[in-house]
Amino acid sequence: MKKLFKNYVATFGGLSREVWWLSLITLINRAGTMVIPFLSLYLKEGLGYSYSDVGLIMVFFGLGSVAGSRLGGYLTDRIGYFKVMQWSLFLTGILFVLLQFVKTLNGFCASIFVLMLIADTFRPAMFVALSSYSKPENKTRSVTLIRLAINLGFTAGPAVGGIIITALGYEGLFWVDGITCALATILLMVVLNPKKARISDEIKVENPVSVYSDKPYWFFLISMSLFGIVFLQYFSTIPLYYSQVHELSKVEIGLLLGGNGLIIFLLEMPLVKWLEDLKKTKITLMLIGGVLVTMSFIVLNMTNWVGILLVGMFFMTIGEMIMFPFSNAYAMESAKKGNQGQYMSWYALSFSVAHVFGHFSGMHLIEKVGFDNTWYIIFVLSLLSGVFLLILKAKTKSKETAAKKVLQFDK
Repeated sequence: MKKLFKNYVATFGGLSREVWWLSLITLINRAGTMVIPFLSLYLKEGLGYSYSDVGLIMVFFGLGSVAGSRLGGYLTDRIGYFKVMQWSLFLTGILFVLLQFVKTLNGFCASIFVLMLIADTFRPAMFVALSSYSKPENKTRSVTLIRLAINLGFTAGPAVGGIIITALGYEGLFWVDGITCALATILLMVVLNPKKARISDEIKVENPVSVYSDKPYWFFLISMSLFGIVFLQYFSTIPLYYSQVHELSKVEIGLLLGGNGLIIFLLEMPLVKWLEDLKKTKITLMLIGGVLVTMSFIVLNMTNWVGILLVGMFFMTIGEMIMFPFSNAYAMESAKKGNQGQYMSWYALSFSVAHVFGHFSGMHLIEKVGFDNTWYIIFVLSLLSGVFLLILKAKTKSKETAAKKVLQFDK
């Protein structure tokens, strides 16, 4: 047991001090974002909106995320990641508190758009900061540490969120979100101030490649958008499925979602280190992760046994642990060719696009064709995501073969 613990700790070795601080800031911020997993339930049960209304609000959620991702990348390349992260966290905290006072459909659509516009400027800036704070050989594990922080927060967040809803109502979640954003802002200003940091805030690439001319990267982005639509069902339709089909309570839903974060916290870093040692390509590993997430939906249609929810969550969790670290690392590796803010903003935007279509289409589908048929449609979308990854793999292999031929010719 002692040796096992030492090996586990060793997988975290070599990461920079700044990466650890960035992870702690992310943990504090993520632990407070309790509203997001319960947003569909809040809109449906708290405010009494129909499925179509909830889907429409989620469209504006996604549109705000799209705009925020693009704005975040633009600002990061011009004023630096620190200022973008600082103002994003601070303003997001204020907006979370104010959101509880919005009750009308039009008002909520506008408010959620502005909230996500500000909140998602953080993501490209955080990715660029992470890249600048990490040695090349540590980038995937640095991403994994950030994800551990996110999922540790996600473990506590939904579980505590379910308790807060039961005790104080949904309004309590908005206050907690606002307070934790404020705490994360203060910590950011104290420990990652660029005047004190060992790494420069300026990240420049000579003769940068435009993301618009990087065709293989676009196949990657399309695949990630499709995968995002699939994955984001766990934040919109899946909680409703738990509640309405299997009649789980808010606390039970929170614990089930929180269990996902706990498994990731315990197993993701060793899993990523083990997969890195296998010397498989990042694209191959992304394909494996996508297959496992696909299985998490298919098993739900196999039986009405409530325990199948744990099986589905297990497949999704393992798939997520493989897909996200290596897709993040692939994006950061590609970003070295151009303006990093631009590349990382498009990576973040691929999931923002998924927010636009994923929540609305999921809500619309369960209303029109039911949960079971929706999971079959999600399966087809997941297959399409895999097809684009296979195309990317073929193009990457072809490019590498051509580069080797050129190198041999030069010799």
